[in-house]
Amino acid sequence: MTDTDRFEPLRRRFLSLGLGEIVAAAVFALVPTQLPFIAADGAEAALWSALLPLLFILVQAGIYWLLARHHLPGPIPRTTAGVYRSLRIINPLVLLASGIGIVVTWPGTSLSAVLIIAVWLFAVAECVNYFHFRLSYPWSMWAGQVGRWSTPRLVRDLRRA
Repeated sequence: MTDTDRFEPLRRRFLSLGLGEIVAAAVFALVPTQLPFIAADGAEAALWSALLPLLFILVQAGIYWLLARHHLPGPIPRTTAGVYRSLRIINPLVLLASGIGIVVTWPGTSLSAVLIIAVWLFAVAECVNYFHFRLSYPWSMWAGQVGRWSTPRLVRDLRRA
């Protein structure tokens, strides 16, 4: 069996993960902004403050999976690893800035406020999931696996590069 054959299932999985993250970013960019209560609450600016870091991280993740797929079985290139090491520092700053943006543009107590907090917390969870420790597992395994604090594939790739 050749390396190409041996890694084909993993390449398909990485393609699925990469495209899935990019599609998720597109959905998050469109759907929440179309909810009528957002405009009614005057929450557009606060929602975008929460959405931007989520979109930023989801697109990073999608690109990572597509690049990792292309470079199997080896690690991602050093220049790419350098970019992702920088993003590991930049992402928390983006989350902090977006938190400030949310506070400044806060719509008050409303359904929009709940959505805004949920979106921002999801961005934080995605940042942690990709750059610190793995949070995403199939539901049937989640409770048993998440407490193991396993290292995300991206972090392992950064160490190998």
